[in-house]
Amino acid sequence: MGDALRLRGPILVGPNDVRDELWVLDGRITFTAPAGESSTLDGWVVPGLTDAHCHVGLDAHGAVDAETAEAQITRDRDHGTLLIRDAGSPSDTRWIDGRPDLPKLIRAGRHIARTRRYIRDYADEVEPDQLVETVRRQARRGDGWVKIVGDWIDRATGDLTPCWPRETVAAAVAAAHEEGARMTAHCFGEAVLDDLAAAGIDCVEHASGLTAETTGAFAAQGIAIVPTMINIDNFPAIAQPAREKFPLYYAHMMAIYERRDATIAAAHEAGVPIYLGTDAGGTLSHGLAPREALRLHTAGMPAEAVLSSATWGARAWLGRPAIEEGADADLLVLPADPRADLGVLAAPIAIILRGRVYPPG
Repeated sequence: MGDALRLRGPILVGPNDVRDELWVLDGRITFTAPAGESSTLDGWVVPGLTDAHCHVGLDAHGAVDAETAEAQITRDRDHGTLLIRDAGSPSDTRWIDGRPDLPKLIRAGRHIARTRRYIRDYADEVEPDQLVETVRRQARRGDGWVKIVGDWIDRATGDLTPCWPRETVAAAVAAAHEEGARMTAHCFGEAVLDDLAAAGIDCVEHASGLTAETTGAFAAQGIAIVPTMINIDNFPAIAQPAREKFPLYYAHMMAIYERRDATIAAAHEAGVPIYLGTDAGGTLSHGLAPREALRLHTAGMPAEAVLSSATWGARAWLGRPAIEEGADADLLVLPADPRADLGVLAAPIAIILRGRVYPPG
């Protein structure tokens, strides 16, 4: 038996469950005091943060080496993110599973995009007649998720347009489900969202094109969104290089940008499941989950809803335990109540991963 660590709370086990204390023993959580001595750490305790849209093993130019990927995911850990849904990566990161000092990773395989309709060297690029087969292959590569690129700029029209025919999307979602995987899709604009909802997709990334109609459909069907607000905040910089050559695209991106907060506030009010994701990798640095939490709050989500989107709620959605008897001790110890001040997520007293205490980064 290893030495026990007593965490003296409040322990935020869930939105309606607050305990006084728990113990970490042999890397796991117990609510029963073990025999012998324990060291004690005081603070507000929550599950480690979940980043539901992150790219480990990817930078602005595509796949990175293992050393760079390790630095990326270590930075996530040191800023409190202990569970990651990797929303597409060209790198083989399965070696991370053997590293108890690194966050847990749920993979979505590699992005699947229409040929020449996405960022170079990121995706498995195919045509519509290859989509279903490719979804099956990437679903088998992932950990219960697969991701397609739902829309991107079409140079022939000079604007965002859907990448796939409606019937192809429906067949692809069905194929993912047959493989035991859930499907998500990158989407900036409005037009593709009807097709995805009709197909029964499980999640949409960014979802910045939601309208009143599609928000209602998503809420009714329980389709989740991961807004990545700190990435949507970059839309002016993303669109600027195309301003002269593709003015329709530029104007469209700016219109989506201008209503971004209202879009997320309306989605939350309608009951759309919303989860925290940073879009780290690519051009954004890792370790941004606390910042994204604050950004979701300024967009209109109450603090406790944001906290759930990054902790209990996200873990339940991804099928991973939070704070429960026998679960791995993946926890944050905070100096104050995060429901009152989400800013404390950026200043933890301690980060505990699989029972080992790490200093904050």
